[in-house]
Amino acid sequence: MKNRKAISLVTGFVLAIIFALMMFAFQVRQTDIVVVTTFGKYSKSISEPGLYWRMPWPIQRIHRFDCRTQNFERAFEQTSTKDAINILITVFGGWKVTNPQLYLESLNGDKLKAETALEPLIRNAKNIIIGQHLFSDIVSTNDANIKFDEIEKAILNNVREKTIASYGVEMEFIHIKQLGLPESITTKVMDRMRAERDTRVKQFQAEGEKEAQIIRAQADNEASRILAEANARSIEITGAAEAEASKYYAILEKNPDLAIFNFRRSALENSLKNRTTLILDSQTTPFNLLKSANTTNGNISLAPDLEK
Repeated sequence: MKNRKAISLVTGFVLAIIFALMMFAFQVRQTDIVVVTTFGKYSKSISEPGLYWRMPWPIQRIHRFDCRTQNFERAFEQTSTKDAINILITVFGGWKVTNPQLYLESLNGDKLKAETALEPLIRNAKNIIIGQHLFSDIVSTNDANIKFDEIEKAILNNVREKTIASYGVEMEFIHIKQLGLPESITTKVMDRMRAERDTRVKQFQAEGEKEAQIIRAQADNEASRILAEANARSIEITGAAEAEASKYYAILEKNPDLAIFNFRRSALENSLKNRTTLILDSQTTPFNLLKSANTTNGNISLAPDLEK
C-alpha cells in the first residue's frame, strides 16, 4: 500500500510539474517567431530559440508565426504593354515576417490573409511596370532586348515598402514564371517576330557584304602591289638583259659576217638536232655550211676558218 501511495505521489508531482511548465513556460523553435500579448495587448517578440517563462492564460497569450520564407504563386492574368499588346503573365514571389507585432495586428498572423492582402499589391505593381515597357522588352528574337531582370526588380521595389509598412512582411523576391498570348493576337505577334527576324537577316547580310567589299578591296590592293613589284622587277631584268645583249650586238656590228655565220649555224644545229634526214641543194642556206663541215662519229663540226 505504501509503495502504491509513493508511486501515486511521484506521478502526481511529475504531472504537476508538467502542468506548471505548460502554464508558465513555452519553447521557441528555430523556425518560429513568437509574439507575447498581455491581456490582448502586445508585450514582446521573441525570435531566439530556447525556453521562456510567461504568465498563464488568460493573462498572457503566445502567438507563433513561421519566420521562414513563404512562397506563393498567382494564376494567369492579362495585362497590357506600353505598345498596347495584351499578354498573359504568371508571377511567383516569396515573403517573410519582419515585424511580428504589425503582422499580428494587421492580419491576425494569418498566412492566408497575408497572401490575400499581397495579391492586389503585386497585381497593381505588375500592371504598372509591364505598362511601362514595350512588348519587345518581354518577347523578342534578340536576347539582348529582353529585360526580365529589370522588370522583376521594378515590381519588387514597388511592392516591398508597401508590404513592410502596412503588414509587417517583406517581399524577398518576385519573378515571372510564365508568359502567354491571347489567341486573338498570337498571329500578329508571330508576324511581328518574323518581321524582326527578317530585319536581322538583312542586317547580317548587309554587314557581310560590307565586310566582303573590304576584303575584296584589300585583296585587289595587294594584287596590284604584287603585280607592280613584278612588273618593276621584269623591267629591271629586261633592262639588264638588253644592256648585256647590247655588248654582243656591238661586237656583231663590227663583224657582220660573223653575225650571219652564227645565225646560219644556229639554224643548222636546230634542224639536225633530232637525227633528221634532209635532201637539199648544197647551196641552200644554212646547209651551204656543210660544204665546209667535217663529220666524225655522226657529229658535225664546222671548218676551223668559219668557226673563227
